[in-house]
Amino acid sequence: MMNEKLIFVTNDDSYASKGFKAAIEVARHFGRVIAVAPDTVQSGKSQAITICDTLRLKCISKSEDVEIYSLNGTPVDCVKFAFDYFLKGKKVDMTISGVNHGSNAAANLLYSGTMGAAIESAFYGVPSIGLSNIDHSADADFEASVEYGIRIAKRVIESDIRPICLNVNIPILPVEQIKGIKVCRQTKGFWRDEILERKDPNGESYYWLTGGFENHEPDAADSDEWALKEGYVAVVPVQVDLTSYSQLKAVADILE
Repeated sequence: MMNEKLIFVTNDDSYASKGFKAAIEVARHFGRVIAVAPDTVQSGKSQAITICDTLRLKCISKSEDVEIYSLNGTPVDCVKFAFDYFLKGKKVDMTISGVNHGSNAAANLLYSGTMGAAIESAFYGVPSIGLSNIDHSADADFEASVEYGIRIAKRVIESDIRPICLNVNIPILPVEQIKGIKVCRQTKGFWRDEILERKDPNGESYYWLTGGFENHEPDAADSDEWALKEGYVAVVPVQVDLTSYSQLKAVADILE
């Protein structure tokens, strides 16, 4: 164990989630752990921040190697609070965000609070890994998530690739059945939503947002959805620049 390292851990499923405990297990292999996670589930919060309310920090537990705190904010709030206040002036060697309950492959990356936190951490120049177990259930098996989380984190922390932010999704398979790791790209596709209307006992309408993911390239053999379907851990390097470079000239031609 490299005890001189400082590893930051966060997530979007709250400090009480099973996946968060798995992420701390991954982080403990590399050094001292400081963890700040939301006090309630913050799934789907992406890069959201709290600007119209106060933030409150609570110590959940503290030992020599692991300190765990909850914050009444979003995953990105947790990162900002840690790096701009709680860990200000300290060198953080890596951020582990997760382990998320459910897939963050394809367009899910854009909505994910887990990946929002990983991306925010990368803004601070810290190597960051978002870990997701594509099993949504609360009692999901995180053995493979921990094993592959350790493998990937070890390679990243020993590398000189900076900056680096990885979106890692683990298939629903026993460790021994996973074929390995595939570095791939984000699948092209989108969620198509359906709004379900219901009536409460007073006859007032309320609504549920539901729907499903439409894979626009189901046969592509280089995407994260394909890798997961084939039994691989899917790893997508993530960047923040959303510029559509292929359209720059076309848009300039009609507007400049």
